[in-house]
Amino acid sequence: MRRALLRKNASTLLLFGLSLFLVATAGPLFASQPIVIGGSLPLTGEFAETGKLIEKGMKFWAEEINAKGGLLGRPVEFKIYDDESNVGKAVTYAEKAITVDKVDLLFGGYPGTAARAVMPVAEKHKFVYVSMGGHMKSFEQGYTFSFGAPPLMGEWWYEGFFQWMETIPADQRPKKAAVYTMNNPVGSSLTGSIQKWTKQLGIEVVIDEKYNLPLPDATPLIMKAKQLNCDMLFANGFFGDGVMMIRAAKALDYNPKAILQGIGSVVPAWIKELGKDGDYVFSGTSLFNKLNFPGNDKLNAYARKEFNIDGYPLYFGFGYAWMQALAQGVEGAKSLDQTKIRDWLKTNKIETIAGPMTFDEKGLPAPINFCTQIINGQVELVWPLNVRTAEPVYPKPAWK
Repeated sequence: MRRALLRKNASTLLLFGLSLFLVATAGPLFASQPIVIGGSLPLTGEFAETGKLIEKGMKFWAEEINAKGGLLGRPVEFKIYDDESNVGKAVTYAEKAITVDKVDLLFGGYPGTAARAVMPVAEKHKFVYVSMGGHMKSFEQGYTFSFGAPPLMGEWWYEGFFQWMETIPADQRPKKAAVYTMNNPVGSSLTGSIQKWTKQLGIEVVIDEKYNLPLPDATPLIMKAKQLNCDMLFANGFFGDGVMMIRAAKALDYNPKAILQGIGSVVPAWIKELGKDGDYVFSGTSLFNKLNFPGNDKLNAYARKEFNIDGYPLYFGFGYAWMQALAQGVEGAKSLDQTKIRDWLKTNKIETIAGPMTFDEKGLPAPINFCTQIINGQVELVWPLNVRTAEPVYPKPAWK
């Protein structure tokens, strides 16, 4: 009977020890389960070059946060699908990431057309979605789980330029503007602020025309602007048609006081293609590697090491910034609960490489667009004053 009691006590002790071992090991094993962040990017197709830069920015963020112990004490990893620059596939993969892969978080996509299409998917499944958005209309649909941090907003693209122009004495401002806009949603998003600000600043819009892409020849457009003595030119297009506008202006010796270009002049290819003729063009951006906000110096150092360039590429920065914002929502909420993350972002300030942001009911920060100008082959920040890297050149010097 005594031996039986001893055997029973030994078994009890063994089971107790095993239980302690399982408790001790289960905690670390559970804590080490990664947080999976899913979605799609255009890694092939028309937008692949930009999509790959966004991916690199996201992965740099992941390396950085994992080196610091992860998110909520857990490592992060990505589930990235290639949507082949197809909007329909971007929607399909967002659905798959949420419903099949059961990802913990959703990352922002590209371009704006894909982001706009994924926003209702995120809303349906109540997943926080931080991306560039699809210009203002995408943020006016009543979605509560979508944020732009920072957004890429055509409606704000020239905001910084006009704020700077307001500081120029009225008698030194341009008198007549020619506005040429590509006929698509991106181009259309640029026109509202032009109409508002030119009226406010007393600048007459004498040409307001749209053109279809691809633009076969910019010469007739520039000739008309010159004939009507327009001393301000808005070339509201992409890179290719923007280059054509500049070449036509030089060929016709059309030299307005200010030339503004839409989406294209802030990329390195602008100066490679145009050389000194690409100088003095104004544009806008919501993010840039010369901003003096915390983190930009670190990203620039990484770019020098990995890409052998002085400043990080714009869309590399976007990929990093969107993840930076999402992570602050998670850490602020101390949870992966999507509604808690959303509510925290709606009521708190975040810090990003694009600056501090708070969000309105649409999921947008206050209008954030910095005025840029190409000066001596470099993209410089000229407005606002607190981020200025060079004095703006105005009026535009004559062609050489």
